[in-house]
Amino acid sequence: MDALEATPPPGAARRLLRSVLGADVRRLWLAVVVVLLQQAAALAGPVFVAVTIDRAVPALRGGDAGPLVAVAVGCTCCVTAAGVLQSLFVRLSAGIGQRVVAEIRMRLFTHLQAQSVAFHDEHASGTLAARASGDVDAVRGLFLSGLDQIVTAAVSLVYIASALLMLDLPLGLAALAALAPVCWTMRSFRRRSLPVYHRRSTAAGAVAGDLRETFAGIRTVRAFGREGANERRFAGLDRRHRDENERAELEMARYVTSSRLVANAAVAGLVLWGGYRVAGGTLEVGAYAGVVLYLRDLYDKPLRLGGVLDAYQAAAASLGKIAVLLAVRPAVAEPACPVPLPAGRGVRFENVSFAYDGGPDVLRGFGLTLAAGRTVALAGPSGGGKSTLAKLLARFHDPTAGRVLLDGVDLRDLSAADLRHGVVMVPQESFLFSGTVAENIALGRPDASPEEIRYAAEATGAHRFISALPDGYATDAGGRFSAGQRQLVALTRVFLVNPSVIVLDEATAVLDIPTERAVHEAMRTVFRGRTVLVVAHRPSTLRIADRVLVLADGRVVQDCAPAELTALTPRKS
Repeated sequence: MDALEATPPPGAARRLLRSVLGADVRRLWLAVVVVLLQQAAALAGPVFVAVTIDRAVPALRGGDAGPLVAVAVGCTCCVTAAGVLQSLFVRLSAGIGQRVVAEIRMRLFTHLQAQSVAFHDEHASGTLAARASGDVDAVRGLFLSGLDQIVTAAVSLVYIASALLMLDLPLGLAALAALAPVCWTMRSFRRRSLPVYHRRSTAAGAVAGDLRETFAGIRTVRAFGREGANERRFAGLDRRHRDENERAELEMARYVTSSRLVANAAVAGLVLWGGYRVAGGTLEVGAYAGVVLYLRDLYDKPLRLGGVLDAYQAAAASLGKIAVLLAVRPAVAEPACPVPLPAGRGVRFENVSFAYDGGPDVLRGFGLTLAAGRTVALAGPSGGGKSTLAKLLARFHDPTAGRVLLDGVDLRDLSAADLRHGVVMVPQESFLFSGTVAENIALGRPDASPEEIRYAAEATGAHRFISALPDGYATDAGGRFSAGQRQLVALTRVFLVNPSVIVLDEATAVLDIPTERAVHEAMRTVFRGRTVLVVAHRPSTLRIADRVLVLADGRVVQDCAPAELTALTPRKS
């Protein structure tokens, strides 16, 4: 089973919530104090009714208006205080909620960004985006619309129970005893429905992820006529989402029906018993009126939570899924005690073995030394291990055995920041982020000045096409750039970072001949004085190298100069 689809361990959501609430403990306690005072003021009404009937009205008949005036003043003060405190509590809880959601979103972003390339290859980007947006939005919905109702309901139940016991002990005890079945139905609903909400959230994420990926790759979909197959797959995902929604709604309907039945039966019985006691003279009319008013709220609070519980269960399921994702450890981890980046540029693969996801070894006991400042090209049939070597040198993966050394230092002992400064990889298709062309060039050096950016672009030849753009270096990079232009920007990035080692994985495979020449000129400039590992098939790219290695089945089967390779094995190149 996919680790991201695993059922969260018990208490995972609560532990995550406690960890993100740490910075808001003071505000949280202030919110608790505010809601305690607010509920005390808001729920005083039935007590005032009881006092008015049993004390103030008899006193008024005797000519004493003082008790009635006191009740009126007290009631006015309580209503005013309840409104002010409610507004303050909403502001406090909303602020806490926004900070909690922002913290969870930031943790997710940081955690996903720290995961290895293998993790992102294994998990669809749409699924991860749905987890980082849809699940976080479910938590946000609870904090913004449901948390205050849950807290006020819990506090009000305590106050109402105390007031009932104060007004009449026997009726109060009976009311609390009848509340137990209502609470049991709520607890039973939570236990039964959490797995249902977890599956519903997973199904919703699958639908959102499929939508994102389909439209992101719409050209490929059209090119290969995948519309019908995609529609069938999406229909299956949508059907699963619909079924899980229906199951969640059925659980909610069961809860509402059973809890209302129990609550209404309890209220009817208590009102009947209280009426007999009033008639028998063992209960005052005012106390009876206060009890009846409180009974409505006592059982109505849990029932009103029905809609909130839907948001609560959805948020709990989402928190659990987020906790599972945050528990995934990066396959390529930061060292506990990083070693400083060495000054040299020599690279050595020392007895390296590697396999993808428990599959057969792509490399086994592989050894290779790259001399400092030299360019080595890798050629050979697909599946020979060329791209694997490139990814190991860039530390997109760690070897399952052996070491990859940079001037004698294991790459696993270098911090990610130092490694990315010392070793830079240019993939087959370079990605341009939202922002200007200048910002994309300065991706690895955000502090670079405009002069430094232009100097790097002039050195690689990218300045020629950038200067022809409508806004030059300020042009939005989200526009339509050719594959060659994107590769020129990528090489300019590398030149600006000035790494010791460069890795290129078939960076010219998709270029036409004229564009390839421009990129080759940029390569010669960027490669000068650096150690370079190039994965390539085109003879024109291999000719840039000082040395060519032909790989097959994870072994070097030929080691020669580019001219010798062309003469001996033109097809292999």
